[in-house]
Amino acid sequence: MELKYSQKIAAELNVSLKQVSSIYDLHTEGSTIPFIARYRKEATGNLDEKKERKPF
Repeated sequence: MELKYSQKIAAELNVSLKQVSSIYDLHTEGSTIPFIARYRKEATGNLDEKKERKPF
């Protein structure tokens, strides 16, 4: 994802750029949002499912 889009998403959701990037990477690798929310909390900084779902 282009940096400008990641920055916009991070600003709108009030999360870090790293969190947006991590969620995007996991999602493009085939992980579902519920899986990411339950089993990849360390990668997302403990975001909940609602915030993870918004960018996608």
